Formats: sequence, C-alpha cells, structure tokens
Amino acid sequence: MATDAPITQDVLTIPRKIPEGPVNLVGLTRPQLKDALIAVGTPEKQAKMRVNQLWQWIYHWGARDFAEMTNLSKDYRALLADNFVLAIPQVVTREVSEDGTRKYLVRIAGGHEVEVVYIPETDRGTLCVSSQVGCTLTCSFCHTGTQKLVRNLTAGEIVGQIMVARDDLNEWPAPGQGTGDSGPRRLSNIVLMGMGEPLYNFENVRDAMKIAMDPEGISLSRRRITLSTSGVVPEIARTATEIGCMLAISFHGTTDEIRSKLVPINKRWPIADLVEALREYPKVSNSERITFEYVMLKDVNDSDEDARRLIKLIEGIPAKINLIPFNEWPGAPYERSDWSRIKAFADIIYNAGYASPIRKPRGEDIMAACGQLKSATERERKSRKEIAAEAGLG
Repeated sequence: MATDAPITQDVLTIPRKIPEGPVNLVGLTRPQLKDALIAVGTPEKQAKMRVNQLWQWIYHWGARDFAEMTNLSKDYRALLADNFVLAIPQVVTREVSEDGTRKYLVRIAGGHEVEVVYIPETDRGTLCVSSQVGCTLTCSFCHTGTQKLVRNLTAGEIVGQIMVARDDLNEWPAPGQGTGDSGPRRLSNIVLMGMGEPLYNFENVRDAMKIAMDPEGISLSRRRITLSTSGVVPEIARTATEIGCMLAISFHGTTDEIRSKLVPINKRWPIADLVEALREYPKVSNSERITFEYVMLKDVNDSDEDARRLIKLIEGIPAKINLIPFNEWPGAPYERSDWSRIKAFADIIYNAGYASPIRKPRGEDIMAACGQLKSATERERKSRKEIAAEAGLG
C-alpha cells in the first residue's frame, strides 16, 4: 500500500475558479450581509432591519427572487436585484434508492460537481452534506478519496445543499407556519460526512452551520448537526468553541500502523494526539458524547483484539461507536467483514458499556452509501484499474 499519499491540505494547489459577478447573498453571515447592504447604499440605521427581513425571506421562506419580498419597497427590491443574486447549487441528477434514500449530483460555480444525500428514517431525515470538491485525505477504503481535491466549497455552496434538499422535499413553510419544530421538518438532521474533510475548510463550514442553526431561518439545533472529521487535531478545539455541534471521528483503526494505512492523516496526528484532543471536546462544546465511526474491513480491523483496544483507547470519553459495514465500490481494495464478525465486535463493545449500533447501509444501489460518494463525471472518467491505483493498491 502506498505510504506517500498526501495527508495535509496544500491550499496553493487548489485552483479558485469561482467566477466574478454579483454578490451571492446565500452564505453570507449576518455581519457580512449587513456590510454588503450598506455598501450598495442601504442607510446604516436601516441595515439591521433589512438584514432581518432578508434573512427570513431567504432562510425561512426559501425565496430566490427579490420580487417575492413584498414587505420591501419596489425601489429597494430593484436595488437588491441590481447588485445581488440568490443562488444555490444546480441539481444535475436526482436518484432515488429502493430504500427511499435520495442522491443529488449538484453543480457549483466553475462547473464542478459534488454529491448530496438525503436519508429518510421513521423518526428523522438526515442530509449528508459535502464540504469540498473531492478530498485530499486519500483514505484507502473511501471512494471519495480517489477523486483529487479541486477546491473548498464556499459557505453559500454548503448551506445551498440544504436549500436544494428542502426544495426537493417541499419543506419550506407555508404562510403562517413558524420556524423550527412548528414548521415542516422532513429534513431534521445534518451530517457533514459527504465529500471532503470539513476541518480543512473550517471557516466556510462554520459560517454555513451558523446559518443553518440561526433560529430565524433553517433553525436546526446544534445537537442535530454532526461534523465528521478524520482527525485534524488543531481544529477540533475550534470546532467546540466556534460551532459547538456534535462531533464524529472517522477512526477505523486501533493501532497507528493500521490507522495510518486506512486514514493517512494519522501519520501527522497519531491516535494518542487525536484521543487527547477528543477528551476535552464534550466539556467545551457541551455535547453529550462523541461518535466514533468504524468501518468494518474483513481481516484488517475487525478482530476481537481490535475491539478491546478500541475500548481501552476511548476509556473516559463519553462515546458511542458506529460500526459501518464496508460499502464496496468499483476497484475497492477491501471486503466487508462477515456479519458474524461484525456482530461479535459489536457485542464486545456493548458489553463494555458503549452503544455500538451497526449502521444499516443505505442507498447502495445508487452509490450513495458512506464512502461511495464521488461526482459522476469523475466516476465515469476512470477505469477500475485507475481507481485501484489511486487508492494506492494498483
């Protein structure tokens, strides 16, 4: 297996191909929106009120046309239309799995594409959101990691994925409906587990999640947002203080030797450093517990000894362990652990006092399951041999 895969983001290699033009108001924080309005002539004394009005139109009602904003004067609507746009990613394809999972391929500025997945369940609806085009981490079991990093998504492109899904689910409130639980809520949870490493795009992810949590708009509780990281240790403390959402760790290995092969970032921040950073997270963020994501790979990380090492590593951390049967993809270098092995692993963890749910694969028939996301254009462009080579096993 290749050992020279990139483990940290080199931002100088990421081309910025976002075309210039009118400012997109989607994705601006409240202070940024206020500054933008003042810059085009909004009187400073009116700016806060205008921000509140626009915020409600964009994020509560889902408006995409300034002409719809009937509590603003015609002249002010014209001013807005002359200077700004309300743009979200364009849906290229929409696929629906036999189990109801929906996968959207969306196009963003510069013609790049990312995938977004909506997973319906009996008591919730979870949207899996992407934070980058491609990924820099090259985790060897992950299909997304075989697509090279192109660029970070903007805050508008991240929150725009939520808006795309709400459009498709027909979830924007009707007149008279309030925000939050008093309105429709088919999309109740967000997981930053799509394409990319969220903590390598921290500021844009933070701003997008702040918008999603704002009670005057999309209004999702921070406890309904989970950010999944492969272990960018320096940004974990910032996540606690500046976002405060739930945290999931893409863990997958109980020794540095195995984890470094599966998750190359472990070479930069090994298990001991990662676990030390995680111990403080629940206290600072007031989160109930950390979720450890653990993909089950046959004869790689699924032994009883691995289960016992995992328990020892996380001792003292409020946690649950999500066991993920490996979702295969073309050219994948691994196999899914046998069901009996997964069950035995789960029993050891459960008997040690930790929740150990086995995640039911969702959307496998449309390549929408964990570790399978990759833009269709990239998937079609590469042969099985090329994909295996990019995973470091060619």
